[in-house]
Amino acid sequence: MKNALGGLKGMSALSTAGLAVLALAGPAAADLDEVRFGVPPWPGVTVKSEVAAQLMEAMGYQTSQRGLAVSVILEGLARNDVDVYLGGWYPVQTDMVEPLVADDKIEKLVSNIQGANSGLVVPQYVYDAGVTSVADLDAYRDRFDGEIQGIEAGTGINTAILAAIDNDIVGLGDWRLRESSTAAMLAQAEQKMANEEWVTFVGWEPHWMNVSFDMAYLDDADGAGIAQIESTVWTIVPAILAEEDPQLHRFLSQYVVDIEDQNAWVHHYSYEDLPADEVASEWISANLDTVETWLDGVMARDGQPAIQAVRSTYQ
Repeated sequence: MKNALGGLKGMSALSTAGLAVLALAGPAAADLDEVRFGVPPWPGVTVKSEVAAQLMEAMGYQTSQRGLAVSVILEGLARNDVDVYLGGWYPVQTDMVEPLVADDKIEKLVSNIQGANSGLVVPQYVYDAGVTSVADLDAYRDRFDGEIQGIEAGTGINTAILAAIDNDIVGLGDWRLRESSTAAMLAQAEQKMANEEWVTFVGWEPHWMNVSFDMAYLDDADGAGIAQIESTVWTIVPAILAEEDPQLHRFLSQYVVDIEDQNAWVHHYSYEDLPADEVASEWISANLDTVETWLDGVMARDGQPAIQAVRSTYQ
């Protein structure tokens, strides 16, 4: 979910290229023999899209996945050039999505991740020592060297942290935020934890850090707005999908992923560097009971129950 917390910085080149791809796509087909996914460069959405695509293929659809900027994906959904987007991250994308919803061009179908969270985290040993809230940080300023490890400059969570520092909320006025890349921040945090040093850094889920690191999220305090920030991730489809393909629409409306499952997907894909299709196929084979709930009442393209088509493929 690279940079998902803080907007769409750096997407302009992707947007230009993506619009060219969509222009070549031609008019939308009369049915959905092929389901076209828009996939931004975020590990969680990548694997989540692959799981859905493999299930659709077992149901008799062809699928394609296009790596595009979010702005291009939303434009494609509005034009019916893209059929599925599984990464509608709120509140970050609210201002991009809501006008298209109001114009009846797209549909926010379902919140496909429940319990998405972001904020400041500390190693579990720091949490156990008494740092359980943002309000506890300043009492241990020296242990933290008065520093918060952040992600890319300009992201939403960094902006919130800088505002807390500027306004001296809960004693953070003399702290500093070290802005860095996500990868560099996590490498720094991992090194400090290996040495059992004290560190606080930006965390979010779904992400592999929740599987690999023994860490805890801090509670917010005094309206600091930098901890326990709840987010919602929406499945977004063209407004006409329910009419075009009621079965696909029903499946997608029921495709809600447990956050622990997506944390594991991202860990396998991004941390262990396994291919997304391998992560998806192995998970489906081992979790057909969960898949059955997603496919409740859904029929495959050949008229048989979708779960039967999936079981015959993965058992």
